[in-house]
Amino acid sequence: MSDAKVAVILDLVDSRQIADRAAAQKLLERAFAVVNDAVDHLEPFAATVGDEFQAVYSTLADALEATLLARLSMPEGLDARVGIGCGKIRSVGTGMTGVLQDGSAWWAARSAIDEAHLRADTRVPTLRSWYQGKGEPLFADAAVNAYLLGRDYIVGGMSARERRLALGRWLGNSQSVLAEKEGVSQSAVSQSLRRAGVTALQAGIVALREAGGEC
Repeated sequence: MSDAKVAVILDLVDSRQIADRAAAQKLLERAFAVVNDAVDHLEPFAATVGDEFQAVYSTLADALEATLLARLSMPEGLDARVGIGCGKIRSVGTGMTGVLQDGSAWWAARSAIDEAHLRADTRVPTLRSWYQGKGEPLFADAAVNAYLLGRDYIVGGMSARERRLALGRWLGNSQSVLAEKEGVSQSAVSQSLRRAGVTALQAGIVALREAGGEC
């Protein structure tokens, strides 16, 4: 088994335009608590400095699922950019936010989020996530990023309601329960989930887990 870990950096998009930043932070922390409960982690999603949240996972499959759920759970009007990096993590001391870490996983995650920003600004506006592995095999890294390109396109096309329904279904809520929460018919929920591509997103995660999930 590989001793590599997967570091995740999540950065709010256009955070300076958020009218009430303190209120938004509370909503985000509540939303990411749902993600932390749903996906196994070595270190949960937590606020660090400025507009960033960070987390650590033992497998790439866990990191990909968690970052998907993070985007689905975000309050309406907010979005995030995500960098996912594979490598080593080591503790180097203690700071104001707890244990200080560095290592190749964090360097890769930082490089990945910079790449996501660059690509969204210059090539693919819907892109929000990028992955940087350990360098080999390069095809595997490219395959993960191809998945992320498709995933971000699907999520970017969802309405706020479709995101809520997608998250709720992922967390195991029945269509009837979701319909009651949204004040719509079960048929409307079924149509929304099908139109939003939720089954395709879930199938992608399942395929990655079946392949072992390691980076």
